Amino acid sequence: MQRYFLDENYDGPYITITGDDYHHIVNVMRLREGEKITTVFPDGQVALCEISQIGDRFVSVKRTKWLEEDRELPIDITVGSALLKGDKFDIVIQKGTELGAKRLIPFQAARSIVKFDESKGKKKQQRWQKIAKEAAEQSERLIVPKIDEPTSFDQCLAAVSPMKWKVVAYEMEGRSGESRAFYNTLQQVEEGDSLFLMFGPEGGFSKSEIETLKEAGFIFVGLGPRILRAETAPLYALSAISFYFELSR
Repeated sequence: MQRYFLDENYDGPYITITGDDYHHIVNVMRLREGEKITTVFPDGQVALCEISQIGDRFVSVKRTKWLEEDRELPIDITVGSALLKGDKFDIVIQKGTELGAKRLIPFQAARSIVKFDESKGKKKQQRWQKIAKEAAEQSERLIVPKIDEPTSFDQCLAAVSPMKWKVVAYEMEGRSGESRAFYNTLQQVEEGDSLFLMFGPEGGFSKSEIETLKEAGFIFVGLGPRILRAETAPLYALSAISFYFELSR
């Protein structure tokens, strides 16, 4: 059943949907009056709704039932990913949303192939936010992850400094055979904690960045014996966290 996120709460049973969601309901899904959708309110409440009227630029739906859902990870995960070439960061956002990330921060690393153009930052952020919204609808999330505008390495670290747990995936840990740090960290994380996962660009972190991360108290972890691509590593880590907190208990 198709899901749509609302921008505001409604006191009464009737809800008006416009804009891109109207276009999606009418022209993409081709839904008709009497068919059902689910809507998610800003506070995370979910309602089953029935389409009561389709106008020229709006769809009116009636809330018929509140739904009880529990689809979010028990910890708040923010992913920091270096800017990646092509559509790789799009994939990280889409799949990261499906896997439960709450926030994603793109940053410019020293070895990033893609160079950050500040004049295009807002436009990119808007497109990425749309990707996250569509992925949240598809995966039936209760929230749409926040996608930050591209920022610098140092600004990214400053933004996440208050978080309780800060982890960086470092390929040298995998090469050296380290295999317990990630698991040992997850064992200490409690429900409701905030966890920041940081991933470098295609060329990896520079020596200077590694030293900065050590000084900032990051936990360095390996993600198995194989060296993962920059766009694969965040998804592997999120999958492992989902397994640990949602499937293994």
